[in-house]
Amino acid sequence: MLQLGRFPRVRLGHMPTPLEPMHRLSDQLGGPKLWIKRDDCTGLATGGNKTRKLEYLVADALQQGADTLITLGALQSNHARQTAAAAAKLGLKCVLVLEDRVTQPTDAYRHNGNLLLDRLLGAHLKYVPRDASMSTAAEQAAEDVRRAGGRPYVIPGGGSNAVGALGYVGCALEMLHQASDLGTRIDHVVHATGSSGTQAGLIAGLEGARSGARVLGITVGRPRDNQERNIARLLDETWAHLGLAGAPSRDAVEANDGYFGEAYGIPTPAMKEAVDIVARVEAVLLDPVYSGKAMAGLIDLVRKGRFAKDENVVFVHTGGQAGLFAYEPAFAA
Repeated sequence: MLQLGRFPRVRLGHMPTPLEPMHRLSDQLGGPKLWIKRDDCTGLATGGNKTRKLEYLVADALQQGADTLITLGALQSNHARQTAAAAAKLGLKCVLVLEDRVTQPTDAYRHNGNLLLDRLLGAHLKYVPRDASMSTAAEQAAEDVRRAGGRPYVIPGGGSNAVGALGYVGCALEMLHQASDLGTRIDHVVHATGSSGTQAGLIAGLEGARSGARVLGITVGRPRDNQERNIARLLDETWAHLGLAGAPSRDAVEANDGYFGEAYGIPTPAMKEAVDIVARVEAVLLDPVYSGKAMAGLIDLVRKGRFAKDENVVFVHTGGQAGLFAYEPAFAA
């Protein structure tokens, strides 16, 4: 039985987030019954999926007596922005180790979007060159804090370890409860998968509840085999952390690498179409790096008949709309 209440948690987000039907998008695509789990509405400095993970990670940090949160990510990292917000809300210091992963970034990418919010939230930013060792840079930042008399807590990229994944175990249980209240079932869950913690948590929660729902991650930067190995490893660690017997089947781990395009963070025509369609028919704003590419995948798979007409497909909106302002030139045409 899943007992999340025994794990320390700091309440940071607006939970539960809405589970809403996407009637107009479903009608336009002529496909299954589409729903959206609004984890863009978690409320922490424009929200996003990392808030759920941070509720458990920050609780662990506080238990260890930390006074400084350190994390790492791309220059426009949604996770970094939410970590900075969590630190500000709790009176902690924050160091963000940021890598410029995108070739030929624009001025908007370097100064707007999440970076603007990081600065407003009071985080200390450390920039590292592309392809540098991010873990080494984060540990160096932690050592700098120690030398100055502080107590650092290093959060992995995306908040994706067994502690952070508990947030999406909780999200899975939350969705099942909401679907039951709405008198419906969940057949499939689709979302953007990057650092793997969201997908590992969702699978653990849905499998642990014996829901029968399948999770499909649309990758945002890694080939399928690589991504599925990462998800499976973290799923096993999360399952063990929950104290559950046995192990989930590897058949439960599925990632699709057909929609991230040239590389992580590089816009694609399908992403722009997906952002435009969902804005115009559902008044929901997606982001260009994660949810936009995941929605492009979902739209294409619906058009190809991947899902039965009577099935219920939930798209987990992982947030990140602040990134739209960093990608303004991509949408200017």
